Amino acid sequence: MIDYTKKLTLDREFYPSTDIDISIESDRGRILSAPALRRLQKRTQVFALELNASIRTRLTHSLEVSQNARFITKTILTKLKKQGLEKYKLQELENAFVSTAEMTSLLHDIGNPPFGHFAEQTINKWLKNNALNILNGFTCNSEKVQELKEKLGKDICNYDGNAQALRVITKLQRLNLSYTQILSVLKYTRGAYENIPSKDDNLNYLKKKPGFYYSEKEFIQKIQKTLHVKSGHRFPITYIMEAADDISYLTADLEDSVEKGILSLDDVYNLIKKECEKEKEDYLLEVIQKRYDQAKKNDEPYQFSMFFTLVRAKLVTSLVYHVVDIYIDNHEDIFNGKFNSALLEYDKKSKFYKAIKILQNISSKYIYQDKSVQTLELQGYAIINGLLDVYKPLLELNSDDFKTLLQDDEIDCFISMRLIKRISAKQIVAYSNDVKNLDKENLESFKILEWYHRVRLIVDYISGMTDDFALEEYKTLLSINK
Repeated sequence: MIDYTKKLTLDREFYPSTDIDISIESDRGRILSAPALRRLQKRTQVFALELNASIRTRLTHSLEVSQNARFITKTILTKLKKQGLEKYKLQELENAFVSTAEMTSLLHDIGNPPFGHFAEQTINKWLKNNALNILNGFTCNSEKVQELKEKLGKDICNYDGNAQALRVITKLQRLNLSYTQILSVLKYTRGAYENIPSKDDNLNYLKKKPGFYYSEKEFIQKIQKTLHVKSGHRFPITYIMEAADDISYLTADLEDSVEKGILSLDDVYNLIKKECEKEKEDYLLEVIQKRYDQAKKNDEPYQFSMFFTLVRAKLVTSLVYHVVDIYIDNHEDIFNGKFNSALLEYDKKSKFYKAIKILQNISSKYIYQDKSVQTLELQGYAIINGLLDVYKPLLELNSDDFKTLLQDDEIDCFISMRLIKRISAKQIVAYSNDVKNLDKENLESFKILEWYHRVRLIVDYISGMTDDFALEEYKTLLSINK
């Protein structure tokens, strides 16, 4: 039975409202006012450290995703009204349904580090090469502690922007969002400390990447229980956010590549035309041919904008209706969170899926592999690695010394005494709250968990930087010149 009153609720950690619309507006206000959201304006989408304000950042990308999500949810509601919203207990929850999807889409990249997805790989490589050696030095004389140590080893080497988003929302920004809003951000349902699922796992797509860390495990389990979402399953609105994100990528990177001078309008048209003819894909070819012919009738400065505006409008509208049909056709499985696919990848024989793949392949081959883009990624790699190297002494301290450090007392490591002053007070409070709740009776497990939360503290600090702040910190701490 589909009953949205069990998913769109008033539950939140502190001070719940007594009215669903007020609760939803409260979530919107908290999200739009969050410093972490504002920082997305200076985080890489594709082109790092970009001065041209018309090139997409994580923030402008997220705004586009939120609009797509709004379009999808409103279209779903329009179609469901023909069946009767009361059938799904949605009649009083239309605003909550739309707003939750819209705000989830605005939040979906809030945990992404500076310099994009390449930085995720950089952080994980550094932790694997450096932090694991420290973790392996901890003694464990029981099977239980050894098992914990192995779990945490997996966890720290699985940094992911999706999992980091949960930390930002719940601990670093402490937004106190509704459980509905929080759980809708959980794109992937596997803990970072868990193994990658086998191919025969019925939820293998939903678990393909880490969705939360060991540090948030208990809180996520609590929310899932409250909202009747089984372990490993997804919140229904998350499928909409994912589709909205996928749709937004269609022409965005191609559009920005023209703005950057990597490709010309004619290059884009010819590349798409060539791929469509090669794959015998008539739908996308028809779309771009008609819009290209229309754009070429305009004066030169407007051809570029006209082409992408017309193509984007046509593709977004078509894909939204396609996604809505899949959502409604698989409504019960999606509501229960066991639909094991992205909405846009469900029907791999559809003309829409083939169109998406063609556009993705062109971006991958001609934009992401462009020398200038890869140079920026290498710069990001150097900066992230350098900063982690600088802060490594904080991970090499024992738990007693680190506690002394936080009390503003002197320790032998004079470098650590200066490094700790640079870390945000909010991040230190999040660390302290986690450590305060640890069981201190078992000293072995306490020391390992304290150190684990210290790793999270350092990663929180560096991954929370904007591109330009990370660059400035790198230049300041490693004494380099522009």
